[in-house]
Amino acid sequence: MKRLVIITVGKTHSGKTTFARMLEDKLENSFVMDQDNHAEFIHTYYKKIEPKQGPNTLKHSISKLIVTYAKEQTNLHFIICNSNRTRKDREYLLEELYPEDQFTRILVHFDIPDAVLEGRVKESRRSTTIFRSVTTFENVLIRQQEDKVDDPVEGEADHLFVIKNDQEMSFVIQEIMKLSNSLKRHP
Repeated sequence: MKRLVIITVGKTHSGKTTFARMLEDKLENSFVMDQDNHAEFIHTYYKKIEPKQGPNTLKHSISKLIVTYAKEQTNLHFIICNSNRTRKDREYLLEELYPEDQFTRILVHFDIPDAVLEGRVKESRRSTTIFRSVTTFENVLIRQQEDKVDDPVEGEADHLFVIKNDQEMSFVIQEIMKLSNSLKRHP
């Protein structure tokens, strides 16, 4: 049976982690892979070998190891909780790590207005131990607002859902549950 891979796309504080945890509670046989956890682990225990600039290749290596292990050693559905805001990053995930012959691939784009995100980061109590080059989530959001990114489009994955506010999360979770149930009926 094909497994699901649900890949979140969105800026900081858009609700990706909240959504991923809610989905994990509903979707049997699933797990959340969140690179923020890997970044915090590295920053806490391996700060001396953490890359000081450029891509965090150590974090990406740990994430890839976890994905490879879960693919080979489990039958779990994957919930990938990262920003995944560039088309190139998503193509790597969709073509290299989660090919369509093994996975039903779902993108969930959090298209939350910047004004809402600005309010959330000002009130944030999240740990900043995941950071290497910035010091606050406000700085992260400013950088993300300046970045040129490509929003996901229909056809990029098997399914695309767009969340524009927190109330839409439950609907998208219900739709993913329907997809999961259809996989059970048609392996």
